Amino acid sequence: MKHLIYCGMLILLLSSCKEKLDPASFTNTKWELAELPGLTLPSTAKATLNFADSLKFSGKSFCNSYGGQGEIADHKITVKNVFSTKMFCQETDAAERAYLHALNQVNSAKIADNKLYLLNGDKTLMVFSKTH
Repeated sequence: MKHLIYCGMLILLLSSCKEKLDPASFTNTKWELAELPGLTLPSTAKATLNFADSLKFSGKSFCNSYGGQGEIADHKITVKNVFSTKMFCQETDAAERAYLHALNQVNSAKIADNKLYLLNGDKTLMVFSKTH
């Protein structure tokens, strides 16, 4: 019983340390993709992510424009209603598909040192650098 109490207290302590996501920290920010783990980024095009009010986002996924809606609840961020134009660009096609797939897997994020980390649990899906 004593061990259960200690485990419960440890879980409460660790969950209280979880970084809270503040929608205001995303509002009116612009980001450029710096890393997509497991993939070499194309040198001929860039991917961007721009947040407006209410966590609405848009950007360029190397070739196509895209957008959608983010939502923060219970320390998690979800991405909804993602739409994209449908031009085919052979030189960036694989990167674009990987980028949009990763974007749809996001359930957490953190901002540190002018970088935005989009995560799925503890796994880093994408890293962005802040632009002006």
